[in-house]
Amino acid sequence: MKNITTFRFEAGLLSAVAPKHATPICCVHTTQRRPASTNTKTRRLHTTPPAAQDATLSSPVPAAISPTALAQSGSSAVTMPAALSCLPLSQVLRTYFITSISSSPLLLGASTKVLRGMLESKSPLFSIEKNPLLRSLLWHTFYLQFCAGETQRQVAKINSELRTQGYSGVILEYALEVLKGGDPAAAKANEAADVKVWRDRMLQTVEMASPGDFVGLKWSGMGPQAMRLMKENVEPTERMQEAMHAVCAAARDRQISLLPAAEETWSLTGFLNWTMNMQRIYNAKPAGGQPVVYSTYQAYLHSTPATISRHLAIAKKEDFTLGIKLVRGAYLWSEERSLIHPSIEATHTAYDGIMEALIKRQSNSWLTTPSESWPEISVVLATHNAVSVSTAQKLRQNQIKQKQALTKLSFAQLQGMADEVSCTLIAAAKAAEDTKTQMVGAAAVRERVYKCTTWGSMSECLNYLLRRAAENKDAASRTQETRRAMQTELGRRMKGMVGMA
Repeated sequence: MKNITTFRFEAGLLSAVAPKHATPICCVHTTQRRPASTNTKTRRLHTTPPAAQDATLSSPVPAAISPTALAQSGSSAVTMPAALSCLPLSQVLRTYFITSISSSPLLLGASTKVLRGMLESKSPLFSIEKNPLLRSLLWHTFYLQFCAGETQRQVAKINSELRTQGYSGVILEYALEVLKGGDPAAAKANEAADVKVWRDRMLQTVEMASPGDFVGLKWSGMGPQAMRLMKENVEPTERMQEAMHAVCAAARDRQISLLPAAEETWSLTGFLNWTMNMQRIYNAKPAGGQPVVYSTYQAYLHSTPATISRHLAIAKKEDFTLGIKLVRGAYLWSEERSLIHPSIEATHTAYDGIMEALIKRQSNSWLTTPSESWPEISVVLATHNAVSVSTAQKLRQNQIKQKQALTKLSFAQLQGMADEVSCTLIAAAKAAEDTKTQMVGAAAVRERVYKCTTWGSMSECLNYLLRRAAENKDAASRTQETRRAMQTELGRRMKGMVGMA
């Protein structure tokens, strides 16, 4: 069996929408899993802390911040109902339906059982290919909610629809996940086949994306041999380098940026070195200042501020644009606790502190880079957290008032989740375009907003859909807030039909 890991959006973005971030530090991050016989640790996938884990990570979750309050923060005239008006009725209804299921332990448990049955059962009753009723049910609910399509034509349609809604584009990822173990000798023997699969799939994904989009990937997708080399902080093999350059060059030629997802700490140094080597080449004087390759930094790690500061200095010295994707973290329960902030609140504080320094391009208690040492940077804030989003907008407003140069900034959320946050950002950006000027106290800033979406056959996407179901279950406050936002929007539209809006 050939090996290929999932190219998955860094799930550290999946922080729930809650005041001062009362959310899990990390959420599910799809990874390549290996049996215990390998020389590396097995990655463990979690969305919220198990009850038996460290009590410092089990803080009570207060009520979620109101999306209407987010829309009105900073004296904005944009309200949530107006923001959600960009969504088609079918999407509002589907989101309300799915979040209603997620709010019911009984219904969600039954749905998850059906999804798992599709993945594991050999019975024709649970086969997507052999049961047209089951296929239709899955297609019109969970698949359309969270995935872009099975074909290039379907992906293009979703991409177009998202742009029509106001998104700047998509972050496109490929869903196929083949689980394979093997000893180092087998990994080396299979390297050629593993790298070819990764190369072909990534080039196909780049081709399916549109100019201005992002493509998510993992270097470990090139197989166990790539993971071993990153763990040992060894340069990729010639075959791997050829594949990496082929994908980077294709992305550059199509004006697409790549978002390599971070690895666990035992291979993180190798990951960052591989990524920085690609940045040195493909981010040197990029067209329009938009880098081709980004690095992903996880705020829950104590080492992250020093790492970003070091990379800023390298980019300045070597004169290339540093692409930065900031997430909260994805491997909490398989990492050494000493490497991670002691509480969820500390992680949120770190995220917002690093974010502030990057937006303002000024040193603070988190990033100590001197003002004269800042290179050109481009930042993707991958977060569902309304507090972080609102804070970022306020920082931008202050920059606009003071007529400061603005850091290139993008926001990203997963398709099918946190639409109330995404649509508020879109409404603010639209308001900025409509007014053409920035008024004192206005909340509207011209930001780029993206939805991360996964493509692949329904069978290939089943693992991905199971993780989305798990996240909806664990991030209860966010799910309920989304359901309330959709309920309010449905009521607004019904009133509009009878002239009461």
